[in-house]
Amino acid sequence: MRLVFVDTFYWIALANPQDNWHRRARDAYSLLMQSKLITTDEVLIEFLNYFSTAGSYTRAGIFQRVQSILQNERIEVIPQTHESFLAGLSLYSQRFDKGYSLTDCISMHTMRQRQIVDVLTHDRHFTQEGFSILLAD
Repeated sequence: MRLVFVDTFYWIALANPQDNWHRRARDAYSLLMQSKLITTDEVLIEFLNYFSTAGSYTRAGIFQRVQSILQNERIEVIPQTHESFLAGLSLYSQRFDKGYSLTDCISMHTMRQRQIVDVLTHDRHFTQEGFSILLAD
């Protein structure tokens, strides 16, 4: 089964009908029905943080979406550990010349560990590390 990593960019676009990438994110989900989706606790934290000032109605909806992600058998959420933090921090320290977030570094490390090449994102940082972004222009 094909493994596809899911980045924060994708979860935000999928959850927000006003997002410029919403339709593409929704279409991508349909095309990947036979794939196993992989994400991390850190990505979900970043997703929740993105909507932290959106108001109680939106926050409740985003909370429900995260609950659905956690319960979806097609999606594996890799738990946050001290080791994943340190591995991400190590990559972060090697890429001061890039604009990578710590969450991106943890995601990239996770993808390498799991031998995942494809990532649901538009974030070009992933291409700089040799990954294939599925929401390219």
